[in-house]
Amino acid sequence: MASFDILYIRPAGSGWGPVHELVQLTRRLFDARLIEVDDTGDVNRLQRASALLPRGPRVRDRHLLVMGPQPAAIAHVAHPRLWLPGYRSVAVWIIDSFWTDRTPRLLRDRPHVDRLFITDPQLVSEWSGQTGLPVGVLPWGSDTTRFTSAQEGTDRPVDVLRVGRQPRAWSDDARTSRDAAAHGLHFAGRPPFSDDPARNQMLVREAMGRARVVLAFSNLVSPAPYTHPTRDYLTGRWTDALAAGCLVAGTAPASAASLLWPGATVEISPTSRDDAWPVLAQLASEWTPQAAADRQSEARRRLDWRYRLRDLCMAMDWAVPDRLTAELATL
Repeated sequence: MASFDILYIRPAGSGWGPVHELVQLTRRLFDARLIEVDDTGDVNRLQRASALLPRGPRVRDRHLLVMGPQPAAIAHVAHPRLWLPGYRSVAVWIIDSFWTDRTPRLLRDRPHVDRLFITDPQLVSEWSGQTGLPVGVLPWGSDTTRFTSAQEGTDRPVDVLRVGRQPRAWSDDARTSRDAAAHGLHFAGRPPFSDDPARNQMLVREAMGRARVVLAFSNLVSPAPYTHPTRDYLTGRWTDALAAGCLVAGTAPASAASLLWPGATVEISPTSRDDAWPVLAQLASEWTPQAAADRQSEARRRLDWRYRLRDLCMAMDWAVPDRLTAELATL
């Protein structure tokens, strides 16, 4: 019987709650041993040199899945406890795969990794060229089963909810709240924050479960020092909001066109609030529990992490775990 280890390179900072939940979901469904290593921003000289060593023995039916926040963090795989007794196969899943300029030596034509998975479908050729590895795509998703069904409630008191970073025109919650009230809408600012990733995700889910529309803007119109300056990308804000049955209003990244469905997002101006408020008011007024439930059904069909994990198993020629198969049947 196959056994699985998961190496989670745990990132510093906030905003990683969705990835934390993905790791815990994978651990449970694969009945895996979870090894967590803090991403300290750099690896020591010995670890970097380890990338030049040959791969250890391939132990039958023992597999490793490495889940990293960004490419440079994958260098942490060069750790003695991960080299012996060895693994039959090693898969690496990079979440923020748009940072192609941060590829560690361990991923550049080295034998330690069998297959690389990224979240950005448009970057497959670039990653394949850099690493010499077969590259698959496991896009952003959501654990859709954690969200309360929209059909269980008759109304949602929040018309517009802010989640995460916003463009300058939308960054002042007090101002947005006043403008919303002037248009007959109830606005809620960003949900409370917790240092515990699991609790933070719970607070976000609860806030989304009370909202009709979620504001989410691409990083290209709401930049920050830690975002990519030229590549936009989907994040858990979009997938979780849709799993909650919310409409997403803002500026969607280009990848949304291939991952999401028509009507999942609505474009509003990131700079002109006056142009945006009539659109938001119409979206809120047209909201119904049935429409929200339909969005949840579509999200469950397209976005649930369990589909990504099944695709991972198929690409790696791993037997799909019984627990994963059973839960897929309930979606």
